Parts: sequence; structure tokens; C-alpha cells
Amino acid sequence: MIDRETVDRIFAAADIVEVVSDFVKLKKAGSNFKGLSPFSNEKTPSFFVSPGKGIFKDFSSGLGGNAVKFLMELEKLSYPEALRYLAKKYNIEIHEKEITPEEIQEKNERESLLEVSNFAQKKFSEWLWNRDEGKAIGLSYFKERGFREQTIKNFQLGYSLEARDGFTQVATEKGYKLEYLIKTGLTIEKNNYRFDRFSGRVIFPIHSLSGQILGFGGRVLKKDEKTAKYLNSPESEIYHKSHILYGLYFAKQEINKLDKCFLVEGYTDVISMHQAGIQNVVSSSGTALTIEQIRLIKRFTKNITVLYDGDPAGIKASLRGIDLILEEGMNVKVLLLPEGEDPDSFAKAHSSTEFTEFIEQNETDFIRFKTRLLIGEAENDPVQRATLINDIVRSVAVIPDSIVRSVYLRECSKLLDIDEKILYDETYKIRLRKAEDSEKRYYRQESFQNKPEPAQPELTINIKKDFKHEHELVRALLNFGNLQLFPGFDDSPSIMKYVVDEVREDELLFQHPVYNKIFQIISELVDNKMKIDMDFFTRHEDIEISSLSAELLLEDYDGQMSPLWSKNNVRLETEEMKLKEIVPELIISFKNKKVLDMIKETQEEINHAQASNDMESIDLLIQKMQILNELKRNISKKLGDRIILH
Repeated sequence: MIDRETVDRIFAAADIVEVVSDFVKLKKAGSNFKGLSPFSNEKTPSFFVSPGKGIFKDFSSGLGGNAVKFLMELEKLSYPEALRYLAKKYNIEIHEKEITPEEIQEKNERESLLEVSNFAQKKFSEWLWNRDEGKAIGLSYFKERGFREQTIKNFQLGYSLEARDGFTQVATEKGYKLEYLIKTGLTIEKNNYRFDRFSGRVIFPIHSLSGQILGFGGRVLKKDEKTAKYLNSPESEIYHKSHILYGLYFAKQEINKLDKCFLVEGYTDVISMHQAGIQNVVSSSGTALTIEQIRLIKRFTKNITVLYDGDPAGIKASLRGIDLILEEGMNVKVLLLPEGEDPDSFAKAHSSTEFTEFIEQNETDFIRFKTRLLIGEAENDPVQRATLINDIVRSVAVIPDSIVRSVYLRECSKLLDIDEKILYDETYKIRLRKAEDSEKRYYRQESFQNKPEPAQPELTINIKKDFKHEHELVRALLNFGNLQLFPGFDDSPSIMKYVVDEVREDELLFQHPVYNKIFQIISELVDNKMKIDMDFFTRHEDIEISSLSAELLLEDYDGQMSPLWSKNNVRLETEEMKLKEIVPELIISFKNKKVLDMIKETQEEINHAQASNDMESIDLLIQKMQILNELKRNISKKLGDRIILH
């Protein structure tokens, strides 16, 4: 449990722009920042961050909130985990007791898997540094690879003892459930026999963007043809290999800063380049590049350079992955290392300056690289040449930007010595076929989805629509509650006091639970003659309150205005200038809605009582209806003899 004082220190230290920038590339936009949504795939930025209010709003997904909420949504952290992440980022010490076996059992599955993985990383690192076997085998291997001690510690490298079930025994003795050890893949169970997946291997922990341990890569050091050289954690709730790039946690800030990312193949390639001073580098961990991995990089930069070790077969096998990068609208370059070299060996043999100079002098645009790579194979064979041209055109055709496509086609026309118009025509045909295929898939999907199904009850509640009047009133309170309703008059009530008094006078309630929580808090502030503190709401430990508060404070950024506060979709005056008219109108609308809802409900109850001939209930309900009608008339009279219509 984290005490309130520490929570307040964490929120005070957390800079929303700094936190979000660890995951999204932001650009200044007036007094705020904007970027591409990390929650959806979009081309036009609709993700906003307000440093002044300490909150974010993503209009593509509807999500919003403070720094903690951002981490919870993006990294799927619990509230305490998000606080711990921020505490670590801002060097705030948290004093917590060691987790007990009973507390371990109480955690949900995802938390439990993360807890097990975190424990495993610490244990593997401990064995590497403190056990004779770990030092003699694991640490010696890393040092032979040229890794300095600080590098080994930074990447949290480790070693798993050769004992077949050594880790499993230690973990279960500490109270970790065997179920979660198996689900993370740390333990394998066959025929009621349990053993460690990574026994006798050096360990490469795999981190999320926020630094959580999601899985592991293990390398065996003994030469055994029957044993796989590298072994990864299996797919689990927390580990999806196609959605993760090794090293991105360590590289993201440098990628953002330099606006460029290097893509390599293996774990040691990343570590060696980092140690050589080139830190904007990630690895696909030896697997084919996926669209999810590309979009991870795209959050920070549109510029990727792929490093190859000169093996022609390996290069050709990876060309399809680069087409995916082009399709995402990114700029791709290729660096071919000298024969016999890979990023790991080249980084060890050269200084950071030498490596950087080599990159600048030798990296080349991917389309030109691919054309030159394949053109040598075609030689004078017309069939091979035609295949080559189709291959190149397919790569160009996936590029979404028409101007970039045109530039590439002109360049390819020169390199391939072929009429530019032919290339344009082929590109058009490919894009047309792709569009037609997409359309067919869409209609097939629509046809399937539109098959009649048994009617289901509507469970989704649209807050802005179904609770419009509560939404507008709470929005006014949070944005303007501390202001005077009638500026310049000493005896003018604050907007918060005016609203609270009006709602209380008629004993009306907010129907939506979160709006009601916010209103009750503001009511207490009024009773204690205190003002609204935005930080209190946007940093509230109740994540529903903090999220909704952020949405209400940032709502106007998407260019939408409340229909109650605009005329012909043109704002004639600022909201603040019109508060003395706006707020009473909001109160009228709110009260009108509440009273009419109660009148409608009471009439339904009367009809039901009449149908069952319940005379006693009918009498009571008629009295209630009379009170409600009187209340409706009083509301109208008090606020200016306005006529309230059904």
C-alpha cells in the first residue's frame, strides 16, 4: 500500500508531457502538445496533452485522464503499478513491505504473471552475479562478448542454473503459483514432471515500453545439436512476440530525440550498439517484422534504417517486412555492413564516431537498394527482368503518399531503363486491385455481421447523450466553479455555490454514479468554503473520477461545442463571458429533465397500480404527482417564470 503523502509527491513530480513522451512523439500545438494516438492507428493527430492541467485526451478512442490513467490504459498497469512506475521515473522512494504469499494469491492473473516475471528477472540476475555457476558460466560469457559490467546491469541480464527445476522450486517456495509459472513459460509441465524452460542458459529479459518484464530470451552455451540455441518465452497474456521490439524501452528517448531508429536482428546486436554509444536501436528478435512492431516505432519516428550483415539470403527473406514499413508511410533506409560483420561485431570493433560515420556514408534508400540488389540477378534474362520489375513496383505501390510514389517511380525508371509510364500503369493496377480486394472483404464482413441475430439488450451507455444535462452541469462546475456568477458584485455567489444550492433546494440527485461522486465532492467543498482544485480531481485515486474530469476539462479541444452554449454552431462570445446566462439555463435544463423523468416514472407507476386495482398505492402516487407538478411550477417561477415544456 502506498501512503497518500507519497502519492501526492508522485503526482506533483510527474510531468504529463514527459510521461507521455516516453511513449508518443509529441509536437507543440499552442499551449498544448499533440501527436498520433497510441491507442488507435491514425494518420492525423487527435491526441492532445495539456501540461497546464496535467492531463491528456485522445479523441480517436475517447480516452482521457492524468499520467497514471495514461499508463494504466497503454501499458495495462494497475493503479499501484502505474504509481510505482512514476516513482521510479522521478526517483521517489516508496517504502513497502515484502509481498506475502497471501497477497500474491489475491492478485489478478495479469498482475500475477507480471509479478512472477519480475521475480524471475531478479533471481536470474542474482544467480549471474552471486552464484559460482552463474559467475563461471554466464558472467564469463557476457564478458567474453565484450559487455561491460554496467551494460550487463543496465539490460538486467542473468543466468538460469542448470538444475532442471531449480527456479521452479525457488519460486513455489516463495509463494508463486505453479499455474502462473507455467503460463509465463518459466516452468514446463509434462506428464506430471516439472522443469525450468531456461535452465543452463544466459538470460535476456524482454521489457515493455514502461520497463515491465514481459518475457525472456535464453541462449544455451553448450554445443548440442538437439538443443535450440535461442529459446523465447511462449505467448501469454502479457507476452506477445509480434507486438514487442527488444530494446525499445532503452531506445525510445534517443529515437525520439534523433528522429531515427536502427533495426537489427538479435539481442546482442542491440546491446553492443548501445555500449558503442548508438542507443536508438531495437531488434525484432530474429522474427519476421510485424505491422504491430512497425507501429511501435512509428510512435517515435517515421525514419528507420535496417542494418544487414551482408548475407544475401537473409536480406531477401526480410524484404517483405520492409514493404510493410513502406505501407505505413515511413521512410526506410538500408545499411549493408562489410562482409563477415554483423552489428554486434562491427560495434565492438569501431568507436561510436566511426560507426556513425559509416552509417551516414553507406546507408541507402530502400527502393534503390532493392532495385540494385535484384537487378544483378536478372542480367539479360527477359523473364527474370520482368519478375524484378513487378517486384519493385509492388514495393512502390504500397507507399501511401502519391508524391513519394512518383519520385520513386521516376528513379526506378532510370535504374531499370524502362518507360516511366509503364511503371505508373502497373502501380495503378496494383493499387486498384488492392482497393477492390479490400472492398470485397469489407462487404463480405458486413454481410456476415448483418445476419439477423437474436435481439440483445442494449448495455452501452452514451454518457454525453444519455446524461447530457448532468454532463453539461458538471463540466461547468469543473471549468468555472470558482468564478463569481455575477462578476463585479461583492455579494455574488460562486458558480459552484449557486449550483450546489439550487440542486440541494429541490433535493435532486445525479443519476450517473461518477457525475454524482464529483458533485458530492464539490458540495463538501462548498460546505467547507473551499475552492475547486483541478489537480485534486485529475489526480484522484478513483480512476473514474480522474478520467472523467480530464475529459470534461479538455472536451472543447476537438472543436465540438455544447449545443446548449452555442447558436448556429458559431460561438458569439466565450463561455466565460456568458456564464451569468449559461449557468441558470443549465440549472433549468437539469431540473426540468429530473422533474419530467420523475413525473414520467410516477405516471407509469400509477398506470401499473390501476391495472392491479391497488387503491392505496394509487392515492399515494397521485399525491406524489401533485408534489412533482408543484415542484415543476416552483422551478419555473423561481428562475424567471420560464415555461417548462414536456
